[in-house]
Amino acid sequence: MRIFVDADACPVVRQTENVARRHGIPVTLLCDTNHILQSDYCEVKVIGAGADAVDFALVNLCRAGDVVVTQDYGVAAMALGKRAYARPQDGGQYTDKHIDRLLAERHMAKKARRASHKHHLKGPRKRTEEDNEKFMESLERLVVEINGD
Repeated sequence: MRIFVDADACPVVRQTENVARRHGIPVTLLCDTNHILQSDYCEVKVIGAGADAVDFALVNLCRAGDVVVTQDYGVAAMALGKRAYARPQDGGQYTDKHIDRLLAERHMAKKARRASHKHHLKGPRKRTEEDNEKFMESLERLVVEINGD
């Protein structure tokens, strides 16, 4: 098992690294050329700039049983299609059961924005330490479940 992180502007890189380090799981952080990441534990792969270049590289690298950390529903859907586990940064989980609904909602929201000529979204609320803890606990449970610890 490996953990792959869609690391462009990802707020839980260090939390992922901490959980992985405790369990001896290798982590690969993928980012585009607009981001600079460094880690003494994780492998960092810088992917050329381009629409969805990081997303496709991540999906090409992951395999069944790997864990993918991403906020992107499309990346999550492709990872699930490869029988990998996909986790958002909020500590929840993506499952085959509800990924289609999430993708449909995203599509409808984009369509509505296009029709209303509003192209800017309100940003997410400020991230808290509780959010980070919830993510770490969720990832820890998943790793223990997968490894059978």
